[in-house]
Amino acid sequence: MDLGDISALLRARPAGHSLPRAFYTGNEAFEFDLAAIFGTSWLFAGFEAELRNPGDYISFLVGRWPVIIVHGRDGEIRAFHNSCRHRGSILCKPGQGSAARLVCPYHSWTYGLDGRLLAASRMPEDFQKSEHSLKPVHLERIAGAIFICLAETPPDISVMRRDLTPLLAPHNLHRAKLAHQSTLVEYANWKLVMENGRECYHCAAGHPELARTFPINASAYFDFPDDTATRFEARMKQLGMPIGPAGEDWWQAVRFPLNDGTVAMTTDGTFNVKKLMNDLGGGDTGSLRWAVEPNNFCHSTSEYTFAFTAIPVSPTETHVVSKWLVHEDAVEGVDYDLDTLTHLWTQTNLQDKEFAENNQLGVNSPGYTPGPYSPDAESLTLRFVDWYCARAADYLDRAAA
Repeated sequence: MDLGDISALLRARPAGHSLPRAFYTGNEAFEFDLAAIFGTSWLFAGFEAELRNPGDYISFLVGRWPVIIVHGRDGEIRAFHNSCRHRGSILCKPGQGSAARLVCPYHSWTYGLDGRLLAASRMPEDFQKSEHSLKPVHLERIAGAIFICLAETPPDISVMRRDLTPLLAPHNLHRAKLAHQSTLVEYANWKLVMENGRECYHCAAGHPELARTFPINASAYFDFPDDTATRFEARMKQLGMPIGPAGEDWWQAVRFPLNDGTVAMTTDGTFNVKKLMNDLGGGDTGSLRWAVEPNNFCHSTSEYTFAFTAIPVSPTETHVVSKWLVHEDAVEGVDYDLDTLTHLWTQTNLQDKEFAENNQLGVNSPGYTPGPYSPDAESLTLRFVDWYCARAADYLDRAAA
């Protein structure tokens, strides 16, 4: 990976514009993204609700790097590199499960839920199990959400913990369960997937189902041309629901009202889940949008939380992992219909898949040059790209030091 080439490409990007083509198509840029962005940032990894009991685990890839998160017998949730300390085999295939111990499928090296090596047969007498524990990954829990960082020294997360916690707390994620998870393969660079997900410039024509409830004509920060925001703010204050906005350059959160005449972020604008996560104000509390760079956004409403995560796979392939959380006592087929619950965001994701893939095909063209973003309609996309460039430049500076 030639960091000089990456640096030259960064300098070539006009302010306020999209990135040079190589950032969306090249192997060198993809490898750079894994090292400089995904290898150094706090990443949204899931929810405590997915790890309710000791032994529960979730296994996933960050790019090509396998990670496992485990609920320990002591109640702690820990993350590890999913790589056996013997010859490197993964311990658990990607997915969810539960195990009393983590046993390598290759040579049966066995680890406790705290990562300690418990057994390794046919090793010499002077072999020290204590020197071969699983390598830990930094993990933080915030109001029921889980974040990991692969860096040796992670960035400060204290402001996010302080300011996101009161916004997420009313959604009672500690009393949630995972109702559904899906993975969608998109043949587009992860940055194109996220740029699309950071704007609603395309929503009026591209997302008719979402437009039923989502205020697509509001600004990116949900400013409204009338008194909608003022009325919503007053009502939320009366209910004791904080609205924000809160954030730093790498994350943001704000509660916003849904379109008039709707109370839920669903296809028809009505509640689809009988047991609400939060019944303040009868559940008519809009949506809390919280987003974390580089690859995540979530919507927490009174009835569900939806999480979107874009996992880079290759320069032109991204896997979009979606999760739906509902109240832990809600029963599928009784309190909610799964197809109805997931329809809105499934349709939105499929529509966005086509947009991102069309975007990739056009960016592949030798006729592509970086184009200007709309300061109004694409302000969050511009924010994302500016953050990416700043993070990339910082990595390059540290590499040159």
